[in-house]
Amino acid sequence: MALPFLRVMNAAIRVRRRMRGPMRPSWDEKLETWARFLHHYAKRSTFLPLSFQRRMLGVAPQTPLTRSMRYEKVSAGGVPSEWFFLPGTKASADARVVLYLHGGGYSVGSIDSHRELVSRICVASGTRALVIDYRLAPEHRFPAQLDDALAAYAWLLASGVDASRVVVAGESAGGGLTLSLLLALRDANLPMPAAAVVISPWVDLEATGESMTTNAPYDYISRDVLRIYAKRFVRDDELRHPLAAPIHADLRGLPPLLVQAGGAEALLDDARRIAARARDAGVDVTLEIEDDMIHVWHMFAPFEARGQQAIERVGAFIASHASHPIGAARHQSQEHGGDP
Repeated sequence: MALPFLRVMNAAIRVRRRMRGPMRPSWDEKLETWARFLHHYAKRSTFLPLSFQRRMLGVAPQTPLTRSMRYEKVSAGGVPSEWFFLPGTKASADARVVLYLHGGGYSVGSIDSHRELVSRICVASGTRALVIDYRLAPEHRFPAQLDDALAAYAWLLASGVDASRVVVAGESAGGGLTLSLLLALRDANLPMPAAAVVISPWVDLEATGESMTTNAPYDYISRDVLRIYAKRFVRDDELRHPLAAPIHADLRGLPPLLVQAGGAEALLDDARRIAARARDAGVDVTLEIEDDMIHVWHMFAPFEARGQQAIERVGAFIASHASHPIGAARHQSQEHGGDP
């Protein structure tokens, strides 16, 4: 359905680039075409029925990588989930595990929509992953998503997986949910995972970051769209609830964090602010900002080298931190590119 529109847009972009150059210095024609397509689709998507939006995102093409992976459906504490296995590997209690929480504004997205991304993370980290289909808003509002994440994590530990071998990861709303899960575990005095990865995290439900304005011409995520998602997810009096909007939380006691964001994305300030707050709270934080990249540029990995390179860094972080208990990780605090 999108292919004819992509072809027309690509032709227009080719003409415009000849006259004015790329929208961002490092964008090639293919990346710019996809970025503009997503920019225009996202603006109009909220006028479409939510059921249609979910179906559109769920249509993920099979690739050689996803066809080579092994998948196993499970009920993780009552939450529909799937194991992602690398070819030729077997499950064992002492193997590293990524608990992956997908994005989608808490109201769209699924295991299927994230199959390629999570498969690439599995390969890069040498781990298996448990991906959960948590309940979606507005049918199920906060804290249903957090409850499902807690249930899946508890199921992992009950199945014999040691917390020191688990890394929780997620992108966009899944990045916010990852932090919410860590906070809930800490507050309940439950075993913490070895580390966490948050990619382009959405942590401010009020969408107050300045990058919402400065990067609006480039990204497909926007303040208006996020505010619609937030209304589906929480009541007005919960917009600053620390377990729904971790930017308002006390972040002390969290495990090491890898935070990745694009320099041209609307949620850049969410990533910067949560990393700064976590660092001020004594958390071991690695912040990586990729110049010119938009929201979750990792999904462009099949044709954009920087998407795959970011995934490789995620994989290295997971492999190094889940190999030993919390506290043994080497401190890292750095930014790659972007403004300080």
